[in-house]
Amino acid sequence: MTNALITGATKGMGRATAIALAKQGLNLSICSRNAQELSDFKAELKQIAPQIQVFTMVADVSKRDDVKNFAEFTDKNMGFVDILVNNVGMFKPSFILDDSEDSFQKQIDTNLMPAYELYRFFGKRMVSVGKGHIFNICSIAALAPVPEAGVYTVTKYALLGLNKVMKLEMQPHGVKVTAIIPGSTLTDSWRGADVDKNRMVLPEDIADAILTIYKMSPGANVDEMIVTPKYGQI
Repeated sequence: MTNALITGATKGMGRATAIALAKQGLNLSICSRNAQELSDFKAELKQIAPQIQVFTMVADVSKRDDVKNFAEFTDKNMGFVDILVNNVGMFKPSFILDDSEDSFQKQIDTNLMPAYELYRFFGKRMVSVGKGHIFNICSIAALAPVPEAGVYTVTKYALLGLNKVMKLEMQPHGVKVTAIIPGSTLTDSWRGADVDKNRMVLPEDIADAILTIYKMSPGANVDEMIVTPKYGQI
């Protein structure tokens, strides 16, 4: 069976992606800071696809030690990871000059560091067998800066840059790397906001995109996929 690891899998795009992959019969390794959410979601996934294995670990992937522990836990219990979805992220609206002292480090540690560390861990294993697919969930802010979310924009630019380096580094070894670049997507970042979901990208759209790209022929790689609201950004 095929194995997938997803960070930030209990909410938003990560959750939708986990459900989509479970329906395809893929084993999953997921983590969350909230043990109850993790347990509830595991039960939901097993109900959707009783035949799959779902490995869970309580972890805060904004902490490097937790990221490494989760990687080792996954490697030990699930084995080779065919699909790595670097989804976890945080959005904080603030101009850089007005931002809090800890904002830069916190967003680097959430939006960039986990992808870097998981790539270093699982990328070596993918190279050794000449297969695998890494998806990095970036943001339209990596292409069109949002000054009202300054640090977020910087970290997403960095993640897209990391994706480009990954692709070039993995290309000679037959490992695929794809940047998913969503525009305004209806996730928890919009909690409490008065928005019309019919004017936004839905998490399920991103999950469908990942699944479609993964199912392409062995010789095809989608470098970047941009998915934006048809009426424009919210």
